[in-house]
Amino acid sequence: MTGHRPRASISAWRPKVPGISEVFHAHFTDHAYPAHTHGTWDLMILDDGAVDFALDRRRHGATGNSCVLLLPPGVPHDGRTVTASGFRKRNLYLDDSVLPQRLAGRAVDTPVIDDRLLRHRIHRLHAALARTGSEFEAESRLSFIRERLRFHLAGLHPRVPGREANRLATELRDLLDSRTRVGMSLREAAAVLHAHPTHLIRCFKQTYGLPPHSYLTGKRIDQARRLLLDGHRPADVATAVGFHDQAHLNRHFVRHVGTTPARYERSRSGSAAPSLRDHQPGAPARSEH
Repeated sequence: MTGHRPRASISAWRPKVPGISEVFHAHFTDHAYPAHTHGTWDLMILDDGAVDFALDRRRHGATGNSCVLLLPPGVPHDGRTVTASGFRKRNLYLDDSVLPQRLAGRAVDTPVIDDRLLRHRIHRLHAALARTGSEFEAESRLSFIRERLRFHLAGLHPRVPGREANRLATELRDLLDSRTRVGMSLREAAAVLHAHPTHLIRCFKQTYGLPPHSYLTGKRIDQARRLLLDGHRPADVATAVGFHDQAHLNRHFVRHVGTTPARYERSRSGSAAPSLRDHQPGAPARSEH
């Protein structure tokens, strides 16, 4: 009687984050990829196990949770399990807006990157991508991953914020304040302010002590608290202040306030909940006579 091996498990989706064409998570116990190519960059981290692969007819191996695999577009590669327990991996397929194809040759030479900081940044990006409504955070994290990859492939060092830091931070804060409900992408903000995304984030964090996505979440929580104390229902408040849905509001509200929106709303002294149909955050409250 042969031993039973668990079946492979996979999940894949296309996030609403510019530059990422696909997210792919998998656990393979007995699988071998045939030689193939991608039209995108394949950025992979291992959570368990080891892999053996050939890239441009040169064999490589990777194991442990400190390394990062970067396979360039258009270059043939394969892959296979090494041990009976297989491996767990998380992949990001990135288009050439993240990394230009001209860097493919450098990646062929060193497809396995031993960089704990880069690996940690990729892990945190995957965590953000798994949460609905965290696109702004994910885009910000991808920007720093792109910067780190370009450091490895082209020796480009990040720019340190200078005298312009406070001005750029203030302008970005004003943009976020004006778009609290609808939000905006990091790419859009960088284009409006004529600044590189990672430089813009560094300037903001240096000036205000937290990244832009955290600032925007805090603004939305403040507006949600006011509306909940006015007696509005949590489900209505969530979309009114810019969260994806009530679950998205709940997750951040508990982290910021220590209780759920529903319990917070019930703690007030008041009566029936009014409608949010004509009320938007920042608009003057209606007087009651």
